[in-house]
Amino acid sequence: MMLPFSLRLPVVAAPMFLISGPDLVLAACKAGIVGAFPTPNARPIAQLDDWMRRITEGLAQAREVQPAATLGPWCANLVTHSSNTRLAEDLELIAKYKPPVVVTALGSPKPAISVVHGYGGIVLADVINLNLARKAVAAGADGLACVCAGAGGHTGFLSPFAFVSAVREFFEGIVVVGGGISDGWGVAGAMACGADLVYMGTRFIPVTESMAPQAYQQMVVDCHVDDLLVSSAVTGTAASWLKPSLLANGFDPAHMPDAPGRQYDSNQSFAGKKWMDVWAAGQGLGTIRAIAPVAEVVDELCREYEQACSRLQCLLTSSHKVIT
Repeated sequence: MMLPFSLRLPVVAAPMFLISGPDLVLAACKAGIVGAFPTPNARPIAQLDDWMRRITEGLAQAREVQPAATLGPWCANLVTHSSNTRLAEDLELIAKYKPPVVVTALGSPKPAISVVHGYGGIVLADVINLNLARKAVAAGADGLACVCAGAGGHTGFLSPFAFVSAVREFFEGIVVVGGGISDGWGVAGAMACGADLVYMGTRFIPVTESMAPQAYQQMVVDCHVDDLLVSSAVTGTAASWLKPSLLANGFDPAHMPDAPGRQYDSNQSFAGKKWMDVWAAGQGLGTIRAIAPVAEVVDELCREYEQACSRLQCLLTSSHKVIT
C-alpha cells in the first residue's frame, strides 16, 4: 500500500515502554524514519503535554533547515485497555498536537479513530493474532502493527511470514511487522513478504537518545538471543525479558511466579512498580555491537537495506528467477 508520508527507510523506531521519549522520537524523524513513543511513558499528564509540545516544536524547527520530505512523521502510542483511566486525557492531547500516526495497544483502536481521523491522521492497531487483527479492521483501523514472535516487551507468537500472509488475505491497508528485526536485511525481507513498514525496537534501545539506563543499553549490546525469557510474571501479559535483569531483580528464570492482574493505568505513579527495573528486549540481540546515535544506526540500516535489495534484484535476474 502507498504510505501517506515519505520515508528514507520503511522503519518505525517502535514505541518502547520506559525507553522512547522526545529525544528519540525527534532523532528518528530527523533521520527519515517514523519516531514513536508510548504516552504512558509521560507521567503525570502535564509531562505528556510537555513532550508533545517539544516534539511538534522540534520538528517545526527541523523543517527550517531540513527539507520536509526528508523528515519522518511522529507517532503516539496509546493504551486503550479498560484499566487506563487516563485515556480520555491522552486523546485530548492527541487532538491538540495531531500526531500523523497513532498506534493503539492492549485494546480496541475504536476510541482513537474519530479523534485521529478528525484531523487527517491514521490509526494503526497493535495485534498479536488474527482474531485481534480482524476486530481491529472491523473497528476501522487504517493499519495493523503485527507483533510477531521475537518481539521485545509484550511479544507475539506467530511467524512474521505466516502472520503477514494471513492478514493480506483479508486486509489491503497498512501492515507493519515487528519481531526480531534488527538490521536492514530483515527490513528488506519484511517488505518482500508483504509488509509496508517494520517495527524496530530492540535496535533502538542502545542509542544515545534513548531513555534506557546505560547499564540496560550495555546489557543489550552484551547479550544474545539465548539470554531472553518470555514470561507474563512481571506485567500480567507475556513479554520478552533479559535473564540477567530478571536475576538482578530477584526472579528465578527457571521458576517464574504466577502472572499478576493486568493493570495499565497511566494515572498511576511509576514508584514501586517491579517492571521499572526489569529490562525487556527482543530477538534482534546479537547483531547490536555498540551504543550509537540514532543517525548512525539509521545510516547503517540504510546501507544494509540497499545491499539486501541489490541481492534480491540479482537473484531475480539469475538462475533463481521463477520460470513461467
